[in-house]
Amino acid sequence: MSDTPKTPADFWFDPLCPWAWMTSRWMLEVEKVRPVEVRWHVMSLAVLNEDKLDTLPEEYAENMRPGGKAWGPVRVVIAAQQLHGDEAVGRLYTALGTRFHNEGLGVTRESIAAALDDAGLPAELIEYADKDTYDKELRASHKAGIDLVGQEVGTPVIAVPGSDGEQIAFFGPVVTPAPKGEDAAKLWDGTLMVASIPGFYEIKRTRTQGPIFD
Repeated sequence: MSDTPKTPADFWFDPLCPWAWMTSRWMLEVEKVRPVEVRWHVMSLAVLNEDKLDTLPEEYAENMRPGGKAWGPVRVVIAAQQLHGDEAVGRLYTALGTRFHNEGLGVTRESIAAALDDAGLPAELIEYADKDTYDKELRASHKAGIDLVGQEVGTPVIAVPGSDGEQIAFFGPVVTPAPKGEDAAKLWDGTLMVASIPGFYEIKRTRTQGPIFD
């Protein structure tokens, strides 16, 4: 077994986002091919967009409003973290994302309840979907990630320690399907390389296909 110390990679996600889900599955591949350990954190598209609702497409804005689809999953995840520890976060995210995205079951109360069962977490956590009990903690987790990259991005946000001890943080990468094996390693190495350059901000091209869940 390798004695190479693992690099912590902090990953902020909203379970609602299929693109963040693709990136998260890539990160699980990265853990297999590089000395990296992912630490999962929740962020919130609803919080990110709460001051922009009038500028968003109506269907998307409806999901972001209080009581919309975007609130329940993140509230359940932050409740799981608060009540059952950090280790529960990644486990629940995998269960939620598999049902929301891979299985196409949608962001429903039934899907969230089933994901809690899949993750081995108490069924009563579903009640936090409609409560603001841990909204303060949710906003703090969201802020910790978004403060690293600014308000002009979405989910996911990834942060790793740089050579000078300061965190290198970035949005994305946005990719489909999730690279595996050596492709996962190459994307990780390249992403860190460009993200570590002072003053580097963006590489982008038009998306020509949607998320491929495999």
